[in-house]
Amino acid sequence: MRKLFDSWMYIIRNIWFVLPCAVMPAVFLALALDYSEIGKLMHGFFSGNPRLDFLGYFRTLSFIRIDSALGGIFSAMAFLCVVLFSALLLAIVEKHMRIGKRTLSGIDRSFLDLLFPVFVVVLVYVVLYELWALLFSALLYLLANIPQTALFYVLFLVAFMLFTLALLYLVTVFYLWLPCRQVTGFGFYDAFLYSYRLMVGIRGNLILSYLVSFVAALLVLGVSALLPEIVFRLVAVLVFALLFMSFCVRMEAAYFETDKLDREDLLHSYKEY
Repeated sequence: MRKLFDSWMYIIRNIWFVLPCAVMPAVFLALALDYSEIGKLMHGFFSGNPRLDFLGYFRTLSFIRIDSALGGIFSAMAFLCVVLFSALLLAIVEKHMRIGKRTLSGIDRSFLDLLFPVFVVVLVYVVLYELWALLFSALLYLLANIPQTALFYVLFLVAFMLFTLALLYLVTVFYLWLPCRQVTGFGFYDAFLYSYRLMVGIRGNLILSYLVSFVAALLVLGVSALLPEIVFRLVAVLVFALLFMSFCVRMEAAYFETDKLDREDLLHSYKEY
């Protein structure tokens, strides 16, 4: 839990430094959600009938909107913005933690170097998440055929926890790869091997911190889906902005800690020279 606390302390201290990078991804991620299907599931969940067809469950979970051409554009823009602004935020935060200065000089080189690796990682995460949503939707559709509503609720929650833990475990596999490439300059495969070895010792704590953020975000989004769409979208923007900042900042902070590197944003040793 300390990693969750540390990353949020960094965000709070540097909020106007990191928030601009989170706005556009948050807006398009919020627009990529299918409000009608999410609202239908949540109304059913609280009224005692959370049963949808397979496509309904998938549209509820997926960030790939298939309800309209505009929805598809929002999904594509969400992917593009996450790639671009993740690369920018990682470049900014890594420089701040490495030399202790919040300046944009030299960021362009780091940003360009990160673009393709970030694209690869985001694409991998999107594929993993959408496969997760597909399998989870199929399971929920099968469980929805159980006539006993109480049993369905229990199995729904058990399946959700198991699938969520599996998803978060997969997220940790690649989580330190990008900051490892930034700091070490290793190639794709060597950076993966080294970052994976570093991950082994902190995986449990990271999964726990992910779980807290993930469940809290789902609860907030689920409840807000019961409200008018404009309220839901605004809440979703706020939630995704916080998650985006936390995910990227925690990535850098976890790498610096596990590789036992000095955090100059905390030490300020550069002031001695």
